[in-house]
Order: sequence, then structure tokens, then C-alpha cells
Amino acid sequence: VQLQASGGGLVQAGGSLRLSCVVSGSRFRLNDMAWYRQAPGKQRELVATISVLRYTNYAESVSGRFTISRDNAKNTVYLQMNNLKPEDTAVYYCNYRWNSESWGQGTLVTVSS
Repeated sequence: VQLQASGGGLVQAGGSLRLSCVVSGSRFRLNDMAWYRQAPGKQRELVATISVLRYTNYAESVSGRFTISRDNAKNTVYLQMNNLKPEDTAVYYCNYRWNSESWGQGTLVTVSS
């Protein structure tokens, strides 16, 4: 299984980015998905989750600014990030919410002040 995240980049505070993650294999449509992030020197943290029935949950730090969505036909999960803050700077990863697969390379998001 491969999890290929993309869409990161350098953005000014207040800007927006949309991350995508294409997931190979047949588990995608039958499993909850999640976005995680890892900032320099910090542990990886859960950012957002989306269930098979598309129920969503967010970390308090991103609630109201980030939106997670999924397209089962494309085996893809998205993270729309608005009103970005410097503290959102991190490498962002997607994975299954439960029984995660090997982590991909992630995509780097850098927010300048």
C-alpha cells in the first residue's frame, strides 16, 4: 500500500492550501481516513479524520480552518487548509485512522509570518 501526499508548499500566514493524498489498494473505501502532521522537533499529531460515512473530526487547533474530505472513486483524501498560521508549519501525512499502513513521505507545509 502506498500513501502519496501532495499539495504542500510555502504560503504566507492567512493563506490557503489544499492537500491531496492518493491511496493505493482496496482498503480505502471501507476505512476511516486521517491527516496527521509532524512539526520540527515534535511528535506526530492527529489533525483531522473522516469516517466511511463521511463524519469528520478535527483537532481543536485547526477546527474551523481545515476541512477534510474524501473521494472514494479516486481513492483520495483531501485537506483544505484556510487561514493558515505559522504554527501549522509541518510535514503532513495521510493514513488510515485505524491499523495504519507504512507512512509515506508526506508533504511539507511552510507558513511564513
